[in-house]
Amino acid sequence: MTAIRTSGLTKRFGRHTAVDQLDLEVPRGAVFGFLGPNGSGKTTTIRMLLGLVSPSAGRVEVLGEEIPAKVMAVLPRVGALVEGPAFYPFLSGASNLRRLDTADLRASATTRDARVSAALDRVGLGHAAHKRVHAYSLGMKQRLGLAAALLAPRELLVLDEPTNGLDPQGTREVRSLIRSLADDGTTVFVSSHLLAEVEQICTHAAVLRAGKLVAQGPLDELRDAARPRIEVRTPDAAEAASVLERLGLAPERSAPGTVVAAAPLSSSSDDGVPAPEDVVAALVAAGVRVRGFSAATASLEERFVELTGEGFDVAE
Repeated sequence: MTAIRTSGLTKRFGRHTAVDQLDLEVPRGAVFGFLGPNGSGKTTTIRMLLGLVSPSAGRVEVLGEEIPAKVMAVLPRVGALVEGPAFYPFLSGASNLRRLDTADLRASATTRDARVSAALDRVGLGHAAHKRVHAYSLGMKQRLGLAAALLAPRELLVLDEPTNGLDPQGTREVRSLIRSLADDGTTVFVSSHLLAEVEQICTHAAVLRAGKLVAQGPLDELRDAARPRIEVRTPDAAEAASVLERLGLAPERSAPGTVVAAAPLSSSSDDGVPAPEDVVAALVAAGVRVRGFSAATASLEERFVELTGEGFDVAE
């Protein structure tokens, strides 16, 4: 079963296509990382999932219901933190959450204080419950946004950059919180530019480039699809590059004393890379002086760059 499914989802702003024919599938119970450079359409997609923006074309299903037609029935089952939380600055954190809880017609007034207290404690803000929000740091406001999303039990949690502004300790706590929510059966959809965080908490991921979906699936499969790379440290860089080319590898860059090569995009071998010992033997047989050698599967960050052609620090 899927928590989120889109088919041909498209959003145009005038002549600009922000999201282009997006077919997304988020399994229930997954921690799903939503990745892409700045301006790739991540936030626009999230807005369409939550019924905040109408699609130009395509379909959206959230928790088995069509959006935006059934948005009022779906949203009480969804918690969201999108583009930073907004609160009344001269009210305390607890007072802000009480007002949000009051707006939920399904919430019982008799247990409101207990829900607010539990949500604040869960994100580590119990000590600041009665502090005015204008005195909160950026990280504390981010935590308060998470607490607001957790006031009621949620089947789906949509988080846009949930660790924004958090110190390392706060980041670890949010990571632990996301894991505990997933363990309780909540599907967590995380849009983030912190690949290290995604690798530690996510079970599945999707990658956008210029509004188009370029990859999605279990995280291990996305990593395994990356082209394996080898690095040779040698004073004979030019000769080493020639040997690697003859072995079917593709030298990507060379620096003084180092040659890095990847498997070609198509290869007749099972994994696209000769055995490391065979590469070293070929280098030595050709008279290349080998000072160091390493072979490894590319990281998620390298896979991301391979798919998008760019890193995260891209202007809107």
